[in-house]
Amino acid sequence: MATFFHQLVTERLALHRDRCAIKVKNQALSYAELATRLQQFAGGLGQLGLTRHDRIGVFLPKLTETVVAFLGASAASGVFVPINPVLKPIQVQHILTDCDVKILVTSSDRLKLLEPILADCPALIHIILVDKVPGQWLGQQALHLFADVSGPAPKKGPVTEYDMAAILYTSGSTGKPKGVVLSHRNLVVSAQSVAEYLENDADDVLLALLPLSFDYGLSQLSTAFLTGATVVLMDYLLPGDVVKAVDKHNVTGLAAVPPLWQQLMKLQWPVEIGGKLRYFTNSGGAMPSTTLAQLRQAFPNAKPYLMYGLTEAFRSTYLPPALVDERPGSMGKAIPNAEIMVVREDGSECAPDEPGELVHRGPHVSLGYWNAPEKTAERFKPVPRHVSGLMLTEMAVWSGDTVKKDADGFLYFVGRKDEMIKTSGYRVSPAEVEEACYAGAEEIAEIIATGVPDAELGQAIVVYLALKPGIEPDKQALLNKCKKLLPNFMHPKWMEILESLPRNPNGKVDRALLGRLAKETYANE
Repeated sequence: MATFFHQLVTERLALHRDRCAIKVKNQALSYAELATRLQQFAGGLGQLGLTRHDRIGVFLPKLTETVVAFLGASAASGVFVPINPVLKPIQVQHILTDCDVKILVTSSDRLKLLEPILADCPALIHIILVDKVPGQWLGQQALHLFADVSGPAPKKGPVTEYDMAAILYTSGSTGKPKGVVLSHRNLVVSAQSVAEYLENDADDVLLALLPLSFDYGLSQLSTAFLTGATVVLMDYLLPGDVVKAVDKHNVTGLAAVPPLWQQLMKLQWPVEIGGKLRYFTNSGGAMPSTTLAQLRQAFPNAKPYLMYGLTEAFRSTYLPPALVDERPGSMGKAIPNAEIMVVREDGSECAPDEPGELVHRGPHVSLGYWNAPEKTAERFKPVPRHVSGLMLTEMAVWSGDTVKKDADGFLYFVGRKDEMIKTSGYRVSPAEVEEACYAGAEEIAEIIATGVPDAELGQAIVVYLALKPGIEPDKQALLNKCKKLLPNFMHPKWMEILESLPRNPNGKVDRALLGRLAKETYANE
């Protein structure tokens, strides 16, 4: 049984060494080939001076090298940091500097994109390129993944399952994204829990559409490798490409978020293709009932798994497929090996149908936020006192989400306590959008971002802004400037230029008022 993340692959060799582990376009690696490459890369990291818990950033699309970098970092006792490939340099810089990335794995074209920010990443010592194009950065020569950086398997790996394995960056309610620190135990146990209720086995073929920087996307790798299944890596472009991929690779499992499902359901799925799926899963937002009905019609042989998860604890709940009709709108119950509680502010347990905060207890609970003790203390707190039999203090994740539990123990989502915007499956901080707009358009005096319900995106981003004196408003020019510093999923859908932003009695900009105004004006347009 695997203890460490990379062992999800190496321990498959006895039974599945010749089975396909990864497919990317026309390239495929067996479990034996993947194990060899990860060990070579781990040895190379050791030759570069990697020490225990050093961070290795990976800024790449979905390639075999991306996965090798994750696994090799694990085998070398390092910590892999997946960086969403759609991020702009300013967001990448925050991640590189926040967790002091020592080694960056990327490509030559992305290296050119990052040139302006590399001087502000003092911890960065080496850059490894996955292609053979010569690359220079700050006067240094970039290295190459399998040519310059390979070596014998490292003699020492992680010490315990509680060692850091990965840092995933997720937006918080205020400020820039926070790094969620995951242990090897978090990654392995989460894979075991998910694979158990999805009933994954070596005959499964999983199509990985979601970013590997998402816990939900990374889970496609871990559950596949745990069971000896095949994972097909695909950077989502057009809905029609997904249909072709399901057909070509005989995909049995498909995971997506509601906006992506809605795009996929705009297509006509031939019966012979849709019928290949054994299951589909949804997380990252509630599944609209009409979309769920369309999915069940398009995938007649597939079991629907409706889930809820937190990056801070990977997955938390799921609704068994047999209960989808019986419990409409429910998040289900706790995944295997987890306890989900609904509590009041004082930590006492809520009565049936009483709204309270969702608290997740169990081995999936991460190690907190990197370099953010105050934010960690806000979200990671002791298990509520009504849980008996604990000799030592155990930490749980207090989600910030308001839910309720019915008399039968099924959970239902009510809302969030904070101002997070959930768009295209991403959690977006209003402050992050605002900060990028300030940096991109110096004519902005004040700006507020908020979210409104949107049929396709889940929520769409609306920004209200006031300009500095003497500036003539040009909405399209301002929008273009803001978009240059924001990845696509953070682009405002609507922008309103006001003479001044409304204020509350304390003199602060009235976010609540602007939020209500946005909903009245733009919701579901």
